[in-house]
Amino acid sequence: MMEISARKVVHIIFQAREGRMADAELRAFIDNLNMDEQSALVAIAWVGRGAFEAEDYAEAVATAEAEATTPTADYLMGMPHLAENLENGLEALGVDVSAEEEDFL
Repeated sequence: MMEISARKVVHIIFQAREGRMADAELRAFIDNLNMDEQSALVAIAWVGRGAFEAEDYAEAVATAEAEATTPTADYLMGMPHLAENLENGLEALGVDVSAEEEDFL
């Protein structure tokens, strides 16, 4: 079970796709997530880029919690292909991204 709603992750995906124009809003949104949500977000991105398999999601969350040394927004916003990593991560975890995306279109 993810500690962050798919809706919040999709919101971040859309902001990340907007590029530089959404940086301040994206940073504020991530900063306002609680620590569990931030760790889950990092874990989803890791699953999406192939650093962890979907079945190792819990381990990815634990690793994100244990290795958090920089602000989550800084870390994620410095990640190449953040939007794609998050989308791929949700899909790998069995979340229907298209259903959540409809709310944003």
